[in-house]
Amino acid sequence: MELICPAGTPAAFREAVDAGADAVYCGFRDETNARNFPGLNFSREELGEAIAYAHRRGAQTFVALNTFMRAGHEGLWYQAAADAVRLGADALILADFGLMAHVAETYPEQRLHVSVQASASNPDAVNFLVGAFGAKRVVLPRTLTISDIARLARQIRCEIEVFVFGGLCVMAEGRCSLSSYATGKSPNMNGVCSPASHVRYEDRGDELVSKLGEFTINSFAPGEAAGYPTLCKGRFVANGSTSYLFEEPSSLSTTGLLPRLAEAGVTALKIEGRQRGRAYVAAVVRAFRAATDALARGEPMPSVDLAALTEGGRATAGAYEKTWR
Repeated sequence: MELICPAGTPAAFREAVDAGADAVYCGFRDETNARNFPGLNFSREELGEAIAYAHRRGAQTFVALNTFMRAGHEGLWYQAAADAVRLGADALILADFGLMAHVAETYPEQRLHVSVQASASNPDAVNFLVGAFGAKRVVLPRTLTISDIARLARQIRCEIEVFVFGGLCVMAEGRCSLSSYATGKSPNMNGVCSPASHVRYEDRGDELVSKLGEFTINSFAPGEAAGYPTLCKGRFVANGSTSYLFEEPSSLSTTGLLPRLAEAGVTALKIEGRQRGRAYVAAVVRAFRAATDALARGEPMPSVDLAALTEGGRATAGAYEKTWR
């Protein structure tokens, strides 16, 4: 199985390649990219240099143009696709059907992957995208069990990529309105979930309060780690009790499930974390490189401890081993 690794900066890109990534995914410094945050992402020149660096070392580069085009402003996305193709991207990761159609018609030789933002998770949806736009791979939403993936793999005509480590999203990817409701900035249209410009912390003496726009997201006791405020990971009072109502801070971590994912028909393993630093990228990529190499050789899976890199210091297998309905 291919190891697909994140890069939010040129430095992280080089770390991912050097640590053993088969492919690195990244995006431009604009709203065509679903991680459109200040200080992240690539200029055209930086991306060209990164692609050349990867190719010299036998790795590929996937460019994420994974937001949805705004009517009347399609040219921004069309230009990003043209630039990625010109610079030698090995695949474009797309969510918008209109952009898929444009790429398929304009650059018929360009490899197209379906972003998780497209929320394609059943045979009819995936096979439509394969037939209509020539999609070669689908990145599945983080809502399917391993048995769900195995059933899907038997019925579709393209490769399967799944997330194996990093942040979780409780929403149907590509359809979240919480952040845009609170801030006016959409993760799906503008590429920004909980934009930093709308985040603030208030020290109230006996507690630290985090806010997103005008909404209070959490409060922390002295010495308690204060997480980044997103509505889906807020701590709220409901029915007289305070809890993480939608989703607790934790990270997906699946090294122990890799043999079963391989048996299910998974082609590629995706690490989340374009907002993370070089040290995170290097450590996680090396751990999964060791695990996938051992699996390929038929050896026992190595012991991997990535707890220090998980959100809230906690890990979960997410929906892969779903025990609830």
